[in-house]
Amino acid sequence: QVQLVESGGGLVRAGDSLRLACAASERTFGFYAMGWFRQAPGKDREFVAAVNWNGANTYYADSVKGRFTISRDNAKKTVYLQMNSLKPEDTAVYYCASGQIAEASMALTAYNYWGQGTQVTVSS
Repeated sequence: QVQLVESGGGLVRAGDSLRLACAASERTFGFYAMGWFRQAPGKDREFVAAVNWNGANTYYADSVKGRFTISRDNAKKTVYLQMNSLKPEDTAVYYCASGQIAEASMALTAYNYWGQGTQVTVSS
């Protein structure tokens, strides 16, 4: 069973930055893609960013492109989400996810394991 633990969320003001981290227990972490998703109150969970197994390929939702950066450190079994120029509409619970796939996907169904989520609140 893969365990994913997110950290780094919090309450910030519009324009501020946060860095989320997701630590994985999986021994084969370095073989698989990782993703970040978010869910705002009353809305469906949506794709934010994904990275392939070695970090060479990344994908972003249009709403975060140019502001967020996903990266990974396979030696530390950790994936990061650097969030800059935060907006109130970025407020949500952020989840990391692990898929048994090498190349990244924007689809929720591609990911088998999910963290418990970390709250990000951006005030205006």
